[in-house]
Amino acid sequence: MSVLNLETISSRSSGGVAWLELNRPQALNAWTRQLGEELAQALEEAAGDPEVRAIVLTGNGRAFSSGADLRSGTELTAEGATDVKTPLREVYHPLILRVRTVPKPVIAAVNGPAVGIGCSLALACDLVVAARSAYFLLAFVNIGLGLDGGASHTLTARIGHARAFEMAYLGDRISADRAHEWGLVNDVVEDDQLHNSVTALAERLAAGPPGSYAAIKRSINDRAYAGFAELLDLEAELQQERAESKDFTEGVLAFMQKRPANFTGD
Repeated sequence: MSVLNLETISSRSSGGVAWLELNRPQALNAWTRQLGEELAQALEEAAGDPEVRAIVLTGNGRAFSSGADLRSGTELTAEGATDVKTPLREVYHPLILRVRTVPKPVIAAVNGPAVGIGCSLALACDLVVAARSAYFLLAFVNIGLGLDGGASHTLTARIGHARAFEMAYLGDRISADRAHEWGLVNDVVEDDQLHNSVTALAERLAAGPPGSYAAIKRSINDRAYAGFAELLDLEAELQQERAESKDFTEGVLAFMQKRPANFTGD
């Protein structure tokens, strides 16, 4: 590993552990279609490699992921509106679903900010370990969008609907320590200990019984993630409705201009 020629993802494996690293540090690992497609390829390669028994997702540089790259341009519908549904359905949501269904333990090593779809990716993993300086932010509401990446479910599954509404409605940063207190993440470690801590955890899982992990994940998914694929489709539909609103246009413009948005409900 790896036989893939990837530009936005770096991958390596040792000791039964595959490390998949979002690799756009100059953009704080913001998501583009290419990044989503390449991460899906790397994940599928790790899933099919019998020597890989655990998978770690992390980010290169200062961030885990700053979310969707609003500065890289967007796809458009036939009517000229921003098209978020197509990349969600073709790339991002199949990737999130695969994280949940790959029959191997998947660990998110959150080395810095996990924002928007980046936050959704971390929450879709089986285990989440965060550096103390990291934070979690569902920034969708700040630009007039709903939730995507399965966050509608992973939030409530991890922290309950009251805190899920708080995090999604307010769009505030949740520190790593607070995320741990809420049950959003499994562990918080000092920044300089993140790699060693996650390596030890991943190697412990890699030394365990792969059939047991596959069975455990499948049975937990059957109960805790029932209807997850259908929810991803609903999120994509609702997100497209929001992307065609004037509030979304205003939210993106305000973000670019670094000013408060003036939402009107249109």
